[in-house]
Amino acid sequence: MFAVIKANGKQYRVAAADEITIDRLDAEVGSIFTFPVLMLGGATVAVGAPHVDGATVTGEVVEQTRGDKVIAFKKRRRQNSRRKRGFRADLTVVRITEISGLGETVKAEPKTTGAPASEAAADA
Repeated sequence: MFAVIKANGKQYRVAAADEITIDRLDAEVGSIFTFPVLMLGGATVAVGAPHVDGATVTGEVVEQTRGDKVIAFKKRRRQNSRRKRGFRADLTVVRITEISGLGETVKAEPKTTGAPASEAAADA
C-alpha cells in the first residue's frame, strides 16, 4: 500500500518505513506528525477531492538537517559586474510509520540496531 501526501505545498509518494526528506517542519526530533492524504493506492485506489476521508499517514521526525549549498553566480563579461549568492535549504527527515485508510492499516517494522538474531546465534 502506498499513499500520496501533501507536505509544505509539495506532494510525495510514500510507503510504510520510507524515509523522506522534505522542507523544514516545525517539529522536534522524535515527535509524531500526521500528513493529509491526497491518494491511496494498493489493492484498491482512492483519490481524494481534495483529501481522502478517513485516511491518515503518520510519520516520525528523524532529524532536522540542511541541504547542499547551491551557489548562484552571475557575471557580465567586460563590465566588471559579478554577483554571488549562496543558499542552503533547511530540511526535515521523516520516517513513515503508518498508513491507514480504506479499512486497511500498514505499519512499519521497528528498526533494530545490531546484527539479526540468526547471525547472533550463529556466532555463539
